[in-house]
Amino acid sequence: MTKSNTPIGGYSVNPYVGCPHACKYCYASFMKRFTGHTEEWGTFMDVKDWPEIKNPKKYAGQKVIIGTVTDGYNPLEETYKNTRRLLEELKDSGADILICTKSDLVLRDLDLLKEINENSRLTVSWSINTLDEEFKDDMDAAVSIERRLAAMKEVYAAGIRTICFISPVFPGITDIEAIIDRTKDQCDLVWLENLNLRGGFKADIMKYISDKHPDLVPLYDEIYNKKNRSYFEALEKKAEELAKKYDCRFVDNETPYERVEKGHPTIVDYFYHEEVRGTANSGKRNVIHNS
Repeated sequence: MTKSNTPIGGYSVNPYVGCPHACKYCYASFMKRFTGHTEEWGTFMDVKDWPEIKNPKKYAGQKVIIGTVTDGYNPLEETYKNTRRLLEELKDSGADILICTKSDLVLRDLDLLKEINENSRLTVSWSINTLDEEFKDDMDAAVSIERRLAAMKEVYAAGIRTICFISPVFPGITDIEAIIDRTKDQCDLVWLENLNLRGGFKADIMKYISDKHPDLVPLYDEIYNKKNRSYFEALEKKAEELAKKYDCRFVDNETPYERVEKGHPTIVDYFYHEEVRGTANSGKRNVIHNS
């Protein structure tokens, strides 16, 4: 368990190091330098071991996020069951547990998730940034978007709080309206996060855009080389309009734990999320000075 630096705070815990989903935009690739691996990020995974959590109650009331730099339900979880073991150790903790995934393997543990949900706060989030399976396949090796949507629907129907995490939003490619329209009846929250190109994968993504979407090259140059924020500022306004259209709350940070009326998920604006960390839905963003 480590203190989380995400906007929602709490603790982060990752049952594995590395992830075979090999997302081309993976922000967690920086972790490679701590592993001793020379292979490409996305081609290896280390299976963690840990002493049993003897006093899970110490996390009561705390948010515990499973899968901030790995997917706890990556395909190898089927064999190693580390994520299930972690959930079993935390099931009576009283923690506010958030599972982040791109997989439908989570359905294997639906029995355990229901048990946890009876006594604790539980949320399952799926990353879905496109409805185009071809684009999905270009970006990651996780299960299809249709399988993610089906899993979300089943978990939601089981009475468990769900999130559609539209992340990362690819300018000119990700259609947030289509995704919200598709998922609004099976999630309690929609999170929006912009594509943040940094580190070693920036050149790869820019080359992909040049090869597959040459018409978008000027837009990506404006956003990622010239630091022009107008595209995402306009998208924030569109998201707020969509919230009004569907009679949803629109906020700039996580909200108190709740289930919402079906069809009216709370839409959370995490664009440039480093500026909303710790703002507690105040509507005011932190000022970030770029050096």
